[in-house]
Amino acid sequence: MPVPAPETWRRLAVALTLLAAIVGGAPKVALANEKSVDAPFVATGDGADTFYCEERWLGYWFYCTRPEPVDDEPDAANPPTSSAVEKLDAITATLRELKARAIIEPTPANVTAYIRFQRRQLDQAALFSDVWQRAIWQDPELDYTLQRPVSTLGTRQWQDARKAERDAAMRSLSARYGLFYFFAQSCGACEVMSPIVRSVTSTWNISVRAISTDGGPSKQFPDYTVETNQRARMGLEPKVTPAVVLWDAKNQRAIPIGYGVMSADELQDRIYLLTSKDAGHDF
Repeated sequence: MPVPAPETWRRLAVALTLLAAIVGGAPKVALANEKSVDAPFVATGDGADTFYCEERWLGYWFYCTRPEPVDDEPDAANPPTSSAVEKLDAITATLRELKARAIIEPTPANVTAYIRFQRRQLDQAALFSDVWQRAIWQDPELDYTLQRPVSTLGTRQWQDARKAERDAAMRSLSARYGLFYFFAQSCGACEVMSPIVRSVTSTWNISVRAISTDGGPSKQFPDYTVETNQRARMGLEPKVTPAVVLWDAKNQRAIPIGYGVMSADELQDRIYLLTSKDAGHDF
């Protein structure tokens, strides 16, 4: 058999090389047309291999950066939840509707439906009230009865302590305050109030100036004076008697205590509160 010439061998080698390239590239082309969601991740170290990841075409089976997973099914939206205010409004609306229906159409079914629903809400209200009371018992910051007791023993103790505090303040009152007492001879309430004013001012040694608004005398205050527009200058109601006004000599201002008949305890309490306690202190 004759041996092929060198040129023949060269051509044969080129042909075999081309054939191998065609056969080897076919699967690559076929696979390039398919998408795969499970393609393997090719790690490239620090990601600086630009030739491997940018200049070379890796096809759909390989990638340098792992893509973010895509959810085929979006999360179902959470159903909206009603606020407590909305729920309470709904209960109120239902109760009103059932009540109106029972009144307009008072059938046994309608009346029973209203009573049952109302009873459930009463049970809920009773539960709320019970928990409220328990919370107050267990937290002294919430227990208002510590400031103003309501029990018999607690009230008595509070009143005794309050009276002692009031009496201490009243004993030092005369150094700074005096009292204006406006009365009228024709005023029946003044006949009742005059002895009370005299008793309180004498007990605490408070100087009192009795002023007659109609010029008539008073048995309790024989040294009275006739009014000469004093109430108007103090900014007081000019037509109401009896009227008790405390005068603050330090600040040169009038402090109205009250009008009409008051008991001795009430008069002293008012004087004590208006001179010794800020508004809202007892509440």
